[in-house]
Amino acid sequence: MLALTSIWTTILLAAAVALGPLATDMYLPALPAMGQALSAGPDQVQLTLSLYMAGFAVAQLFCGPLADRFGRKPVMIGGLLLFFLASIGCALASNVETLMLFRFLQALGGSAGPVLGRAAIRDIYTPREAARIMALLASIMALAPAVAPTVGGFLLTGFGWPSIFVALGVYGLVVAGIVAFGIREPMAPENRQSLKLGSLARNYRYIGTDPSFIGYTLTNAFAFAGLFAFLSGSSYVLIDFLGVKPEHFGLYFACVVAGYIAGNLLAMQLGRRWLPDQILVRGLLVSVTGGTAMAGLAMAEVYNVWAVMIPQSLFMAGVGMTLPQTMAGALANFPRMAGSASALFGFVQMALAACVGSLVGYLYTGTSLVMASIIAICAVAAMGAYLLLVQRYPAPGFEPAKATQ
Repeated sequence: MLALTSIWTTILLAAAVALGPLATDMYLPALPAMGQALSAGPDQVQLTLSLYMAGFAVAQLFCGPLADRFGRKPVMIGGLLLFFLASIGCALASNVETLMLFRFLQALGGSAGPVLGRAAIRDIYTPREAARIMALLASIMALAPAVAPTVGGFLLTGFGWPSIFVALGVYGLVVAGIVAFGIREPMAPENRQSLKLGSLARNYRYIGTDPSFIGYTLTNAFAFAGLFAFLSGSSYVLIDFLGVKPEHFGLYFACVVAGYIAGNLLAMQLGRRWLPDQILVRGLLVSVTGGTAMAGLAMAEVYNVWAVMIPQSLFMAGVGMTLPQTMAGALANFPRMAGSASALFGFVQMALAACVGSLVGYLYTGTSLVMASIIAICAVAAMGAYLLLVQRYPAPGFEPAKATQ
């Protein structure tokens, strides 16, 4: 068994958390081809992405309390096995309605990795340490979406779109095996919670009415929704509108991931001498700059690949600085119910992302304007949540600095 504080445990938790971005990013290059194969329009195909996020959101509300009662490991392993079976169902789907059903089931299982990976970090580390470790975890995890679209593009070209879901299923099965035999249970026995409905309702009410939790969660959710707006629209904008080949899509996508990793690494470095709030506000400013620049270029009808990729990479650098701070801040007040807090946090994050993704698909007009405008709106909304809530109700240890240190 690995030591809970070892780098290998962090890598393993990153592999579990990466299940979420893998299940969304790997099949992005295949969306137009899947629409043709299943006789479905862009809005229907995009709905398979939003339904995944919706299922992901709902499942976390149950996954977190189960993990607070029975421990992180058994719930994570069960979820990963369900993910494997649902992925095979996606590969065998013969129409878009069946694909939607199995994507929803895939999300129910896949939610266990990210929500319990975050909770395990909170189990193992203090809140301030957790912010730094989550930045490290996010940097490792970002390798998945960096390579996923490229791998998906080559699988699509060589074996067809069903092979993408087979690969996802195998990944989930391998991670389940490693979690089962590689690490011990991170949750302390004395922190186990009751599964009684009254107790669950009290826990969620206590968490959901905490103004600090609300502030960090909304800031995170709007920033993540901007990322998901890009995920929802990028394959149509880059492949259909700007003419990028499906097998090259991942190379352009890697530029965006590089921006995210750069933001994560910068947050880790700055975390040694700056307060989390100092990193958070700068990350939000970077995201607002990138998002509004992309929207401005689209409004000026500057339509080329780099008018999308450069501003989005800048936006993602800000997101890379923002997400670890908001994750750690949202969970800081709940050491005895980190699973439930992580679940509610993830529900809000994914539910908002699903709504934004559906909006991108519904309003898509064949150019980058809708996607870019929604990304800019999300960035500004994240900054608004920070100014109105986070600054007023910071988590302990996350208070704004009196002066730059």
